Amino acid sequence: MNIAIVGSGLVGQAWAIVFARGGHRVKMWDGDPSAVAGAATLIEKQVADLQAAGLIDDPVGLIARISGCATLEEVLLGADYVQESLPERLEMKKEIFAKMDALAPSATILASSTSSIPASAFTEALPGRARCLIAHPVNPPYLVPVVEICGAPWTDAQVVQRTWDVMEGVGQKPVKIHRELKGFVLNRLQGALLREAFRLVEQGYVDAEGLDVTVREGLGLRWSFMGPFETIDLNAPDGLADYARRFNDMYQSISTEQTSTEPWSEAVIEKLESQRRTVLPKDQLLARRLWRDRRLMALAAHKKSAE
Repeated sequence: MNIAIVGSGLVGQAWAIVFARGGHRVKMWDGDPSAVAGAATLIEKQVADLQAAGLIDDPVGLIARISGCATLEEVLLGADYVQESLPERLEMKKEIFAKMDALAPSATILASSTSSIPASAFTEALPGRARCLIAHPVNPPYLVPVVEICGAPWTDAQVVQRTWDVMEGVGQKPVKIHRELKGFVLNRLQGALLREAFRLVEQGYVDAEGLDVTVREGLGLRWSFMGPFETIDLNAPDGLADYARRFNDMYQSISTEQTSTEPWSEAVIEKLESQRRTVLPKDQLLARRLWRDRRLMALAAHKKSAE
């Protein structure tokens, strides 16, 4: 299968690894010609880390399946599937999808990595709008496999299924979002947790590190291998309904304190920034990100061995 990556930033690079690891031929393009060369260098480093973690067997073959292109026309030529990963700006999405729809073969799937913009916002006027949809990853997708697949009201059901099949075929974990909504599911869940986390710190109940410990050493341990519904299904003697009836009143009472829709205040942002910089100086952010990715690799290797 021929895969086109449009946008060679961090997300585009990660997608290239996913598809090449799955055995597909991958071509990359970016509006900045130098970005593709830079992406190739970073991909080589990421692939070396994956090999060291025991997550790939043929790094040379993987890298050989990835190549760069100088023009959008070139990257789309013969493409079966396109993954667009440009910045999160609506007008940019409209412009690139109009160009791709005009240039790509009629059977080519056009998917966007957008984190929050519904496909209907930038595909409605396109002649080929039925082949356009969202395939939203978690960064980096070569380590975090879930992909949210969400079509517009006019997306062909076969395009949704073909995208699902592509993702399953390269080892990702697709989730179908049945109707469009801003932020899809993952970011809405993350946003709800972040809103409460900011509120708890702002009101003096806990500091940043205490909140992180609560998730890292509490909720996160279970969430690394099961979701919230399975969690509560196992946390009451007779399952989910038993749990809901036992704790519904408690959660309802708590929810009355969680109704604010105010933006995060500058005061709490500065408070959290100060607390985080005490734990992790700014010049150590990159090193910590690399550490995070190594830990994700170790977790991925563990989960793979337990399948």
